[in-house]
Amino acid sequence: MRKRLIQVFGFLISTLGWLFVLCTMAMDYWRITQLGGQGGSFIIKVAWYWSNLWKDCFTDSTAVTNCRDFPVLWTVTPYVQGVRGLLMCGLTLGFFGATFCFVGMECTYIGGADKTKDKLLLVGAVFHFVGGLSDIAAYCLYINRVARTTFAASLQPGVLRYDIGTPIFLGLVGCFFILLGAVLYAVTVYRVILPESRVVYAYGTRTYMDPRSAGRTLYTGYYRPSKQYGSYMGSGRSNSSKISKLSQTTPEKMSERDAFV
Repeated sequence: MRKRLIQVFGFLISTLGWLFVLCTMAMDYWRITQLGGQGGSFIIKVAWYWSNLWKDCFTDSTAVTNCRDFPVLWTVTPYVQGVRGLLMCGLTLGFFGATFCFVGMECTYIGGADKTKDKLLLVGAVFHFVGGLSDIAAYCLYINRVARTTFAASLQPGVLRYDIGTPIFLGLVGCFFILLGAVLYAVTVYRVILPESRVVYAYGTRTYMDPRSAGRTLYTGYYRPSKQYGSYMGSGRSNSSKISKLSQTTPEKMSERDAFV
């Protein structure tokens, strides 16, 4: 029951994260700057310049907005094209990850046996994790580009100092949700990565092995007789040398053993 609840929570939180990332691609104000004002006052603004992944826009004090759409793909600014590619790659991986995780969840009745479903869930978690990293790389690339002009000591004429907009922060929160969901998925199927180990317990001359050890039976793995009395080889004839060795046990040793018992 606990495993099922963790998987459902991971599915919900990872889906919410991908929804945040998808919304940021259509949102405005990825970067924004403002110009004008009266006497340095920030109450009355004259103009705002802002951009997203698809266009550059200008809004004046009368709320009239004029936009210039980015040209065809091959003439777009390289860093914008890189951000687009990383986000689309992350969304594609997230789609496959969500599909694998939905099939591999314990509460669904598709996907086969439990071991097969755990493997599918693990593969989906890996897709989520890699897709989340791809999205983080996209947002960091955009932030780095904006920060290069924001914190520059001097700028060329016509270059504006932009600030980071709301979509960047929303996308980073979405990436955090995606990675958290991937971790929750992996926690429920960690036994696929780390199989159960064999544990051996030794008590004197006898050796007991963990019952989870594969290929062991009740009589052939848990008890190992002492070498003092030889070994039993089955229904066939025993080795003559071992029989003679057993027959050569001295009375002194037998008496000491009996006295100990």
